Amino acid sequence: MIIAGLTGGIASGKSTVCGFLRDAGARIVDADKIARAVVRQGTPAYDEICSYFGGTILQPDGGIDRERLGDIIFNDPEKKARLDAIVHPRVFEQSAHMIDRIAVQAPDAVIILDVPLLLEAGMEKDLAEVIVVYVPETLQLKRLMKRDGIGEKAAMARIRSQMPIEEKRRRATIVIDNSGAMETTQRSALAVFKRLQKKAAPPFAGDPTTA
Repeated sequence: MIIAGLTGGIASGKSTVCGFLRDAGARIVDADKIARAVVRQGTPAYDEICSYFGGTILQPDGGIDRERLGDIIFNDPEKKARLDAIVHPRVFEQSAHMIDRIAVQAPDAVIILDVPLLLEAGMEKDLAEVIVVYVPETLQLKRLMKRDGIGEKAAMARIRSQMPIEEKRRRATIVIDNSGAMETTQRSALAVFKRLQKKAAPPFAGDPTTA
C-alpha cells in the first residue's frame, strides 16, 4: 500500500486529475466530500459553525450555504481559521478511518488523499508522495472566474486565501501540469499512477533485494 496526497490551487483541475487516477485504479479519499458530511445538519461541527457564524450562513432548509460561508471566510482570515479549526480535525479523523478500511481490503492499494488544503493543514508529513496539480496563477484566475461566474476581485480573494500555487509546486514531490491539453494531463496522471503502483506492490518472495 502507498498513500499519496493530492492538492493544488483552486480551479487547478484537482477533480479532473483525481478522476484519471481513479479510472487507472487508485482508491480516492476525498477530503472535500468528507468535509460536507461532517458539517451536515445534526452533527457537532454543524452546531459549532452555526453558533459561531450565525443564521445568515444557512439555507432555507437549514443546511449550510457553502457559497455564503465562502464569501465570508475568503475575506476574513480569522473566521477562516476558526472554520478550519472546527472542520479539519474531524476530516483528518474520518480520512484515517477510510484509509484503514482500504488497507484491510486491499493491502497493495494506491491511495490518493485528495485534500485542497493539504499543505496548509500540514497533512503531508506522513505521506509517501505529495502530488500537486499545477497551473499558473493567471490561468487559475481565468478558470475560476469562468467556473464560478465571479469577478476578478472575488476570484483573487479566493486564490489569495490559499498557499501560493508556486509554493505548492516547490513543495511537491510530483507535479502534474494541467495547463495544456486534457490528453496530456491524462497521460501524466497515468504515469504517476504506474509509478505509485510499483511502490505499492509487495516484493516478490525470494527477491534478493529484500533479503
